[in-house]
Formats: sequence, structure tokens, C-alpha cells
Amino acid sequence: MPRPDGPGDAAVQEDDPGFVAGPHGLAHPASCTPGPIAHVRRKCHDVLFNGPPGAGKSMLAARLPSILPPLSPRELLDIAMVQSVAGGLKGGALSNRRPFRQPHHSASMAALVGGGHGARPGEVSLAHGGVLFLDELPEFNPQVLDSLRQPMETGSVMIARANHRVTYPARFQLVAAMNPCRCGHGLEPGYACRRGPNERCMAQYQARLSGPLLDRIDLRIEVPAVSAADLILPAPSEGSAEAAARVAASRARQTARYTDRGLPAATTNATCPAKVLEEVAAPDGEGTALIRQAAETMRLSARSFHRILRVARTLADLDGEAQVRRFHLAEALSYRGRNEGMA
Repeated sequence: MPRPDGPGDAAVQEDDPGFVAGPHGLAHPASCTPGPIAHVRRKCHDVLFNGPPGAGKSMLAARLPSILPPLSPRELLDIAMVQSVAGGLKGGALSNRRPFRQPHHSASMAALVGGGHGARPGEVSLAHGGVLFLDELPEFNPQVLDSLRQPMETGSVMIARANHRVTYPARFQLVAAMNPCRCGHGLEPGYACRRGPNERCMAQYQARLSGPLLDRIDLRIEVPAVSAADLILPAPSEGSAEAAARVAASRARQTARYTDRGLPAATTNATCPAKVLEEVAAPDGEGTALIRQAAETMRLSARSFHRILRVARTLADLDGEAQVRRFHLAEALSYRGRNEGMA
């Protein structure tokens, strides 16, 4: 099992020509919309990229660590302890890089959440403080995927065995990628799937993902295919370093906001209590009307409602706005959009 700073880590820190800067982060080159990849914190908004093969989904995920905030001393200690238990510290050396774990879709439940001989930590704990990237998400065993629901909510995982009962930290950002259907081209204009109508092929493939799991994913992004014209676009005006600076500024606003309310310094928009969230993310009048209408038409669950508020609050922080406005909520809703029916 690779160490966080070894072959399993995302070693790319430099700017990449595949990135195009948008007002809220790094965007896909074929898309004119802002990239949501900058919506990251110590406990970050979870992301699902959905698009055809070769669209750049894995590339976006691999570049994400380059704009993550630096590790705090407490996070570094927690990560080191997990690595020590897993036998991943060589000579006691510590790394200041956030973990980036990318398990294969054949991984078992014990490999993902922990267990086995000695109740060892799994990938969710080895990704604590960093990114857990699940490529080809529907290809994972559905029961294995559903085992992520509890650690995604609580930030920890308890491994209970006959002779062992251990709780490991598991505060990770889930970044997942998937094709729209098994053949991968269901959204391409003029393409006819051999398995039947494109809509049925996509519905059957996406049905491998449970509604409760999808309900926990804040950002569901459709990544369009990349054409030859997209590859010769001018160099991006903003790179990873600039995006990381805006992320850090947004994170500083959150720290100040929640420490003033007596919450721990590590509290973020993604982890603050619901009662506090409703106070700090209260939208303006137009925003209130929009979220009320969306809750009815999209049949949002209570969890979905609060997750949309969390994303909207983060969007407002990235814009330097004190109050959540209508367009922040509209953008947050768009990140659930078409895939809301999947839940």
C-alpha cells in the first residue's frame, strides 16, 4: 500500500495547460463555466465528476492537492499516527503533503474502511486530511461504496472485531469520477448505444450508486468531452498558486467566523452544526425565494437542503461576500442539477 507521499500520491504541483481559471476555481478546458474544484477545506465539499472517457476527470482530481490549504500541526500529527499504525512511516519521516489515495475499484470493504488482521486502518483513514479519489465509481461493489456513508458524515470510522474495537479518523474529501454509462459515450450527440436507448443505458449504470450515497455528495459536475480546439486554447490566466491563495483567504474567513462563535478553529462550512449554518448562510430575500422553490420542485431532503446552503456559503466566501445571495444559491443548486434524479 503506497505512502501518502509515495507513488500513490498526486505528485503534480505545477500549473497545467489543461486548467482554465474561473471565478471559483480551476475549470475544465472544454467548459465555459467556473470550476468547482477550489471548493476545498480541511473537511471539503465532496465532488463527483461525470463525463466521457478522456475528458480530464482524473487529471482534475490529481491536481486538486496543489490548491489544498497547508496541513495544520494537529492534522500532521493525526496523519502521522494513522500512517504509523498502517506501517507507512519509513524511518519515522513525516511528510507535509496532504494524502491522495486512489484505490482500485476492486477494493474490498476491509481495504476501503479498515479491518482485517489487527483491525488495520483502511483507505478512508489513510486519506484523512486529504483526498480519497475513487475512479470508475459505479464499478466499485455497491455495498463497499455504501460503507462510506458513515465516515462521510462523522469524520471517523469504528472497526469492531471479536478482539478489537478501534476508532480511526476519516475526515477526507471524496472525489469520484464516472462515465455516464458503461460504454462511456451516452451523452455524445448522435451516439446510439448497442444496449438500447441511451437514457436506459445511463439509468441502469447510474443505478449502481445508491441515493443515500449521492445525497452526501455536494458537487456533481458534468465534464464535457475535450476537442482538439480546446487543447490549443491560450494558457490560463490563473494557475494553481493563485487559486490556492484564494482558497486560503476563504478558509481564513471561515476560521474567523466560527471561532467568533466559540467553535473549534478547524470548523468549516462543510462541518459546522446545522443551527449555526442556518444563521451564517441565511440568504437574502431573493435567495430565500429561490431555495424555497427549489426545495419543492427538486424534492430536496433535509440533508440536501443543508448541503446546498453549505456550498452557497463557500461560494460567497470565495467572492468575499458577507451574505449568501441569490446567484450563490443558483450556482450551488446547479451542482446538483441533472443528477438530482439519481438520488
